[in-house]
Amino acid sequence: MNALLRASTADLVDLAAGVRADEPSRCDPIDAFGLAAWSGVASDGDAAAGACRRALGPAVSLRLVMESVAARRSESDGGVLAERMVAAGVPDVERLELHAALSRWAPRVASGTVTGWFRSATALGVRVVVPGDASWPTAIDDLGDHAPPALWVRGGGGLPRQGGGVAIVGARAATSYGEQVAADLSSGLSDRGLVVVSGGAYGVDGMAHRAAVASAASTVAVMAGGVDRFYPTGHDDLLRAVLRDGAMVSESPCGTMPHRFRFLSRNRLIAALSGAVVVVEAGRRSGSLNTAAHANALGRPVGVVPGPVTSPMSAGCHALLRSQLAACVTSPADVVELLGGQDDLVDQAWQAEEDVHAVRVSDALSTRVDRSTDEVAAASGLSLATVRTVLAELDADGLVERRPAGWRRRARSGRG
Repeated sequence: MNALLRASTADLVDLAAGVRADEPSRCDPIDAFGLAAWSGVASDGDAAAGACRRALGPAVSLRLVMESVAARRSESDGGVLAERMVAAGVPDVERLELHAALSRWAPRVASGTVTGWFRSATALGVRVVVPGDASWPTAIDDLGDHAPPALWVRGGGGLPRQGGGVAIVGARAATSYGEQVAADLSSGLSDRGLVVVSGGAYGVDGMAHRAAVASAASTVAVMAGGVDRFYPTGHDDLLRAVLRDGAMVSESPCGTMPHRFRFLSRNRLIAALSGAVVVVEAGRRSGSLNTAAHANALGRPVGVVPGPVTSPMSAGCHALLRSQLAACVTSPADVVELLGGQDDLVDQAWQAEEDVHAVRVSDALSTRVDRSTDEVAAASGLSLATVRTVLAELDADGLVERRPAGWRRRARSGRG
């Protein structure tokens, strides 16, 4: 800790430079270091830490934490940090219980610990995104003092922009029905250019990511630990695939273990990053209900996929529907409506006065990936002869295009 206190501003900026994205930012470099360091010093969603950063700035508050920890005289002493918070005119400083907060933060402010986070991130190509960066997802700011000071991001893709992400969450021990619905929703939403957000877990989460990857679309896995660790280990291959076009993201630095409490804490990030949250399967005590509660608190719409009334894996979903805290969702078009938009896939076909076969063929195509006639037939549930006829009609109307590897739906920029 003393070494970190003695470090110059230039030293700290250099330490953080290896993990900072080369992009426009309104954040001062030394404050960017402070925000990234705070993400490991304070536990997820620590409101006392958020209040300190807001009142004194990330770099100044971090240094005062270190000074206070080094000079503490008793467990009830808030140190230099409390004095500066009072001097800054922060109301109800006592409410923040800074003496208890310092006890939580003290084990994590040692110099070797903090510098280790940055060195590990640099070695793995992990980047740190902070408020003020061009790639910072501003929807996260809705969390207020419970918002993370920084996000550690790994992978080739970015984070969803405002309203551009949809969370698909549900049971780890999902049924075949739940996994199929999760895959269908994820594929359909990916084809519509939306980013699927989930938690990387087994069951519904994994199927949501897997379907997005199969659609060559970006998907974001919000991790409960550091992004240096593929967790669960059975999803190593899946998470490596996610990194190609999407990203793993965490509010905690590299080396952070995915302890149980972090899974509930990261649920608020899944909700905040998304324009809507869809629960596919959830028992009465499912963590997915916690994600839905965060979404409701943030004003995000929540959708629920109904299941068999005899299935305990859908009991939580049905409870949400009965409470009128969520809308019934059965298709990607329902999710688009939940986001407040008009589903272009269905709208395209019906506006042209085409029959239901055209709707199914259009829905089976993507604007991003070429699909063969056989693949379109399998996805639409129609015969090859019918699909060939419908594709020819849609091609004549300029709604699809034939490419060397197959068919692709044309993106429409306007209505009419």
